Amino acid sequence: MNEIVNWFITTVSEVDPTLRALIAAFGMFCETSVLIGLIVPGDTIVFVAATGVSSVSEYFWLAGAVMVGSLAGETLGFFLGRTVGRRIRDSKLGKRFIGNTWALTEAYLAKRGVVALFVSRFLPVLHSVVPLVCGMSAMRYRVFIRWTALACVLWTMLYVTAGFLLAEQFEIFATTFKGAGWVFIGGVVIFIVVTHFAKKRLSRKELGEK
Repeated sequence: MNEIVNWFITTVSEVDPTLRALIAAFGMFCETSVLIGLIVPGDTIVFVAATGVSSVSEYFWLAGAVMVGSLAGETLGFFLGRTVGRRIRDSKLGKRFIGNTWALTEAYLAKRGVVALFVSRFLPVLHSVVPLVCGMSAMRYRVFIRWTALACVLWTMLYVTAGFLLAEQFEIFATTFKGAGWVFIGGVVIFIVVTHFAKKRLSRKELGEK
């Protein structure tokens, strides 16, 4: 297993750091955009990109690119909501992919206000709809981007740090511990499971989901 994990990390790290950061930024741009964000696994792209980080400068370069991509996607969603939000909501595509999530998002924002902007970044599905709904409301862009930026910073540091630390620890122990690859896989699984159930618990608390 060490050989397989080492091949994976080496393959990712051999990708030019700038290109890797741009791919991660584009992934997050898509994930935070309207409708596209429902099918693009931005968190997976960022996590994988982070396993290839080999220096502090690369770490901050990747984190910065991810945040820029996230904010660009959120901004696009906001201004789409401001200009053609109702058309998107009433379209066949919008009804098919968003459905009841639209009404749920409007009710959640009405109940929690700007706090919903911060929390929604960690809620499945809802995070790609919130910018659109905010754009359709009377909310000012500077208020929207301020709270969204705070959430994006926290989200980015969580995923980039997790991927970076797991890969770094594997490289430290791989030369002396034959089971380092399994520990790496276990760490990835634990991170996925913990974040999944944390999001589910947050959804139950914020939205009353079962």
